[in-house]
Amino acid sequence: MRIYLLKRVLYSLLVMWGVATLVFFMLRAIPGDPVTVILGEEATPAAVEQLRRNLGLDGPFYVQYARWFGRLLRGDLGRSILAGEQVTVLLLQAAPRTFSIAVLSLIISLALAIPAGIISAAKKHTFPDHFATVVAFLGLSMPNFWLGIVLILFFAVHLGWFPSMGYVPLADGFWTWLWHLTLPAVTTGTAFAAIIARMTRSTMLEVLNETYISTARSKGLLERVVVLKHALRNALIPVITVIGIAFSLLLVGTVVVEDVFAIQGLGRTLVRSIINRDFPVVQGAILLVSGIFVGMNLLIDILYTYINPKIRFE
Repeated sequence: MRIYLLKRVLYSLLVMWGVATLVFFMLRAIPGDPVTVILGEEATPAAVEQLRRNLGLDGPFYVQYARWFGRLLRGDLGRSILAGEQVTVLLLQAAPRTFSIAVLSLIISLALAIPAGIISAAKKHTFPDHFATVVAFLGLSMPNFWLGIVLILFFAVHLGWFPSMGYVPLADGFWTWLWHLTLPAVTTGTAFAAIIARMTRSTMLEVLNETYISTARSKGLLERVVVLKHALRNALIPVITVIGIAFSLLLVGTVVVEDVFAIQGLGRTLVRSIINRDFPVVQGAILLVSGIFVGMNLLIDILYTYINPKIRFE
């Protein structure tokens, strides 16, 4: 197990290095110049050259890459071209907002999806199964921006139960934090709840047809015990894979929701930096996101061994 984990960590570092390198060169291949964005089209050549030198954009790409990678190994992501602040500071300001939305969305998704999938599979072709299927398809069909606007109009404007925009840090109080994030989390988590519910139902149906489930029933075990203790544990393996991928996608898929609810999170910061050719911020944000994806995949593989002891890694 230790050798496996060591290999996965090394592979993960290699993947992150490849992503960072690819993003570095692809950004510089995109038409547009951050110096022009800052100074405007009417800037003099002398001013453009001076600013380019100050920003470290005057050398060849491989020289810029060597400088950037050397700083990265020291934990320095550089400074934002437009804001002039450290990229680490900007990411530490934006990431907690996106993480808050993603974590709360995932909790809401799992609280709705897992029970719905279990009930739908256990009561196949009955009203609860048909109802859960219809609701799941509705959740998949509704665009995030449309659902967010509807929730704002109904729960914030009409009923006044929740704020329509903004973010409050967790340090200012749990309930205030939760109050501001409920609508964004519901908006983001709806589609993922539908996906997880459908996956749980399909895997549960497959496991419930296995021979050992029939054996457990023939022994006189309660149906609740058969479903929750024997079937659910084996059915969770593909579901956990989907959950891990869903959480990673939640972190980068909140751009629209952050715009609708006016939350300056990681996705909104990344999009704005791409538009403004703010290379250091884009590179730092994508490096963070790729690290999350790689870390989630490693965590999923580790969880497999605890859910199913028959799985062994060499």
